[in-house]
Amino acid sequence: MRSNLWLAASLVAPSAVADLEEEVAEKLARIPTQLNEYGFDPWGFHPATTHRVLVLSALLYRYYFRVELHGVDNFPPGRMLLIANHAGQLPLDASMLMVGAVLEGHPPRILRGMAEYWMPTLPFVGTMGVRMGSVVGTPKNCVDLLRRDEAVVVFPEGVRGLNKPFRQRYRLQRFGLGFMRLALETDTPVVPAVVIGSEEQAPTVANFPSLGRLIGAPAFPIPALLPLLGPLGLLPLPVKYHVHVGEPMHFAGNPNDEDAAIAIKVDRVKAEMRGMIERGLRARSGIFF
Repeated sequence: MRSNLWLAASLVAPSAVADLEEEVAEKLARIPTQLNEYGFDPWGFHPATTHRVLVLSALLYRYYFRVELHGVDNFPPGRMLLIANHAGQLPLDASMLMVGAVLEGHPPRILRGMAEYWMPTLPFVGTMGVRMGSVVGTPKNCVDLLRRDEAVVVFPEGVRGLNKPFRQRYRLQRFGLGFMRLALETDTPVVPAVVIGSEEQAPTVANFPSLGRLIGAPAFPIPALLPLLGPLGLLPLPVKYHVHVGEPMHFAGNPNDEDAAIAIKVDRVKAEMRGMIERGLRARSGIFF
């Protein structure tokens, strides 16, 4: 059943929705999937649900955030680990990356997100994420996906990046080491990517982790515009997204090495992303342009 949100969008912009429905259907049809008799893959990915949500997400991609995706041809064929920065309080940057991989990938790709352990517990959001290809971020899930030549997107900052205060925008937080161990174990190229724009979509004045824990979340951010606009202050600002994808990075070594040895490799990825962020910030003409 199509959601009320989809119906509202189709009433407001029927031509845009119809065009995107056709485009998304054509792109998804080109992505090979192994589905059971009920239309799901082993992790719960459901193309029919993904189609409906992608149309709505693509409206945001094209007309709200007006995403410019640079370097999509750097996606290698077969398995890859897309490593990206994370910000903006809501995981809209992840959603825009996934939409871009479908609409602009050559060929189209489904990015399999590694969700935080608490995400599947959220009503509606957790289920929807699984239906669209995300999985709980366990090492086994990631290894299994990569060995099936899937494209996996990882945000090594985790909630540290998502919920950081506005004064720390575009400062990469501490990276976890797990993605590098997985890359070494599965001989998977690491593809750095950065999102410019998400840091300004929801500036916050405070964060209350204790309140977040009451609802099963790691944080409870307070948007800066909430006191001025009330509930409207919860909406993300219509910033312009500039997404930059770097060239694949290849690493060799023992995935069971000491943390210090793995951290050296991780720091190479982080340094590359830091340079991409600096270049991306210099290149844009403004937050909304």
